[in-house]
Amino acid sequence: MSYSEQEISEKLKSIVEPYVNRKEGLKDLNTNTEFIKDLEINSANLVDVILDVEDEFDIRIENDEMEKMLSVGASLEIIQSKIS
Repeated sequence: MSYSEQEISEKLKSIVEPYVNRKEGLKDLNTNTEFIKDLEINSANLVDVILDVEDEFDIRIENDEMEKMLSVGASLEIIQSKIS
């Protein structure tokens, strides 16, 4: 299945939302938004986000890729590379 960048971004936002401690950060969500710094998602919850991404897009994210998924932009790139 193929998704537009907008669709991936919307799905990612809905996946991330339950884990966000700084809800106002969601209003300004963009490719430069960092999960830990800007949204105050703790590292344990970041693992949950990645697991949810894997389920949502039916992909497998390797450990080295997980380490790079610290921002919305990096996550979008990795998701797009996996589903294309």
